Amino acid sequence: MSLSDEERDAVVYYRIQKAKDTLNEAIGITQLNYWNAVTNRLYYACYYITSALLIKNGYNAQTHSGVIRLFGLHFVTTGIVAKEQSKLYSKLFEMRQTGDYDDLYNLTEEDVKPLIEPAKIYIQEIESLISTK
Repeated sequence: MSLSDEERDAVVYYRIQKAKDTLNEAIGITQLNYWNAVTNRLYYACYYITSALLIKNGYNAQTHSGVIRLFGLHFVTTGIVAKEQSKLYSKLFEMRQTGDYDDLYNLTEEDVKPLIEPAKIYIQEIESLISTK
């Protein structure tokens, strides 16, 4: 993706807003006890903010796995982002895959609820990193 600085900033801003909105969707869905859906929204909230970070820094991933790989390569292994954050993002990716695609499997409140606060913190920390770049 070849973007001008103005276009890049617009996409980054959009993805940050999308991350926040999607996090709020996840929180709202908790009241309905649809834990697969909550996991899906938590993952996508983290995906949007992570992709915003990558785009801001000129990296372009074509797939969800590519986002994870580029994030690890350029931000986690370099020590810019803590490994715990990467583990959370990867865990949400795997849980979303399971919840969305595995037959006869439903995530539970016990599986998902403990990840809501860490996902909020993840989004805040990545957004803070974006604003300092």
